[in-house]
Amino acid sequence: MTQYDTLDDAREAGVAPWDQLVQELSDFHVSVFEDRYPVTQGHLLFVPTHNTLAVINDAFESALLHGERMVELGECDGYNIGLNSGTAAGQTVMYPHVHLIPRRSGDCADPVGGVRGVIPEQANYKAAGYTQPA
Repeated sequence: MTQYDTLDDAREAGVAPWDQLVQELSDFHVSVFEDRYPVTQGHLLFVPTHNTLAVINDAFESALLHGERMVELGECDGYNIGLNSGTAAGQTVMYPHVHLIPRRSGDCADPVGGVRGVIPEQANYKAAGYTQPA
């Protein structure tokens, strides 16, 4: 995987396809975009402007704060936050970005396990079929 130092570098290389900027949520360290293929209404991407651990942490913090604000305003009932790192983890855009996925009661049949659903049969550890990984 090629490393890009900045979001501008990734855009110039054609690997940062984000174009739906949410200006009011963006700042010097983090650009926020609407996801082109949202999982739920309000699905946002928090993209660090520089590919450093500190700025990636800023992106996580921004996503967390916005998720809490959405819950407080009644825009959603909860949220998931995640980052895919590497093709084995499902990353398709090879520049770091944090997903904020607002959740609403009843948006799926069984939300137990939340982000654990990246491996669907392992998500609900309370249900039959869950097995300890080898």
